Amino acid sequence: MSSAASTYPDRHFTALELLADHRERLALEEKERLRKRTSQFEELRSEVNSVPARVRAWEKMHGLRLPSDPAHPILRVIASDTGISLGCLREEQQARRVGLAMPSSAKEHINT
Repeated sequence: MSSAASTYPDRHFTALELLADHRERLALEEKERLRKRTSQFEELRSEVNSVPARVRAWEKMHGLRLPSDPAHPILRVIASDTGISLGCLREEQQARRVGLAMPSSAKEHINT
């Protein structure tokens, strides 16, 4: 049932009215998707956010993980999308490698 039909349950709607209502909802949904995507891109490039936060935002947006290979070709794409230099991306890769290799007790000590 359309939103117009649910708003006015006693009224009968023509097919054209229902189609127009459906188109309006689709247009609103598309506008919201575009707003959300724009917001995600702004988060990726915002220098207010740390490098790790921007990399996580890129990963979330694309459903991918930052590769561990410092020569991986996707690093140039990530650098372009986020505005993070290749050097900083490689530092983030190194930090993640060190973080993974570090025993959990050492990680807890660092976080306190």
